[in-house]
Amino acid sequence: MNTAGHSEATVPRGLELTPFRGLRYDPDRVGSLAAVTSPPYDVVVRPDGLHHLQDSDPHNIVRLILPQATTPSARNEQAADTLRRWVSEGVLTTDAEPGLYIYEQRHDDGMLQRGIIGALRVSDPSEGVVLPHEDVMPHVVADRAALMRATSANLEPLLLTYRGNGSAPTSEVVERTAQQPPLLATTTEDGYSHRLWSVTDPADLAGVRSDLAHHQALIADGHHRWATYRLLRAEHASPSAWDHGLVLLVDTARYPLRVRAIHRLLHGVPVADALAALDGLFRVQRLDVPLPEALVTLADAACAGNAFLLAGDGAFHLVDHPDPALLARTIPADHPSAWRTLDATVLHATLLDHVWHIPEDSPAHIAYIHDTAATVEKAERDGGTAVLMHPVREEVVRDLARQGVTMPRKSTSFGPKPASGLVLRALEL
Repeated sequence: MNTAGHSEATVPRGLELTPFRGLRYDPDRVGSLAAVTSPPYDVVVRPDGLHHLQDSDPHNIVRLILPQATTPSARNEQAADTLRRWVSEGVLTTDAEPGLYIYEQRHDDGMLQRGIIGALRVSDPSEGVVLPHEDVMPHVVADRAALMRATSANLEPLLLTYRGNGSAPTSEVVERTAQQPPLLATTTEDGYSHRLWSVTDPADLAGVRSDLAHHQALIADGHHRWATYRLLRAEHASPSAWDHGLVLLVDTARYPLRVRAIHRLLHGVPVADALAALDGLFRVQRLDVPLPEALVTLADAACAGNAFLLAGDGAFHLVDHPDPALLARTIPADHPSAWRTLDATVLHATLLDHVWHIPEDSPAHIAYIHDTAATVEKAERDGGTAVLMHPVREEVVRDLARQGVTMPRKSTSFGPKPASGLVLRALEL
C-alpha cells in the first residue's frame, strides 16, 4: 500500500534512500545533547525561542539553522564559518561508516514514533514519488537554498510519510534495531525522549532499499526544504551529492502522525480593526473564557463550517458563518470542493486577500506560528491579531495530494517533528 493511493505501477523507481556518514555532536564536547538540539527552523518561536536556544548552549544547532547577523549573506557566511569551526574543533564528528539511522521519539503521553533517516534521491514532481500537499513561499526557498549553498550541508531532516507493511523489510529493520543500545539518547525540555541508531549491515541496507523502491511518500513537514533540494539539484551537474537530500521517513501505517494547525499572527492589526472589517460578512461572538475552552468552542464550530478564533485583546472572538455570496466572489471555482471549503482557503482567499488586504508572503505583515499559546501571547504583547485555526483532518490532506491539488501554504502541522541537531549531512562527505 502506498501513501496517496496511486498504483505502484505509476512509481517505477519509488523511494531511493541512500546511506551517508552522519555528522553528529560529540557528547563530551557539549553541555548535553538536549541543550544543542532545536525544533525545525520554522517552528522556533522568534525572537524568544531563538534567544532561549542560543543561550542554552554555545553549540546549539539554532546557530546553524537560524544564524543571526545584519544581512542574509552575513548570516549564511556566519553559519558556514560556525559549521567549519565546530568540525575542526571536534564538536561535530563524522561517523566512520555510511549508514541509515533509525530514529525514535517517545513521550509520556503514550506517543511513540520510529522512522528511518537517510539521503533520499530528489525526484521530479512528474515522477509522483514524493507528493507535496502545500504551496511554498519563494522567498523562504531562496533563503534556505542560500544557507545550504553556504554550508554545503543538510542541517536538518524533513519529515516524509509512507504507508508500509508491518512485516516488510524496512519495518523489520527499524523494530529490530530499536531493541539494541542506541548511539545516543536524550530527553528535551518538551518532554520528548530521542534515541538514534545506525544501520550499516549490507543485508539490512539492501532490504530497505528494495522495500522502499515500491513506495511513494507524502511530505508531512518540510515543503520549503524539499523545494530547496530540487532547486539545488538543478544547479549542479548530476551525479553529485546534491542529487539527494536528508529526510526522515515514517511508516504511518504503523506510527500514525498527529495533525495540528498552524496559526497566523497579523502584525500591526489591532483586534478591533480586524473585527470591524468583518461586519456583515461573518458572524462574530466574543468568548470570555480561557484558551482551552475557546479551542473547544472553535472545534465545535468547525464541524459545521469555516471557523476561526481571533485573539490579542484579552478575549477570544469566534468568527464563523461566512456570507455565502462573499465566498462565491472570493474563492476560485476551478478547484475541488474539498479545497474550496478548507479553513485555510477561506482565510487566505477571503479574509487575507479581500477583507483585511494582508499579503500572505510578507514577514512584515504576517507570521506563521505553530504554538497556540505563543501566538496569543505575542499578539497581546505586540498589539496584533492572532488568527487561530482548527486542524484539518489527515484524510483530507491525503485525498488532495492524491488529486495533485496543493493546499494553501502553512495549512497543516504534522508531528511529532524530528529534532534538529541529532544528525547532519555534510555534502562534501
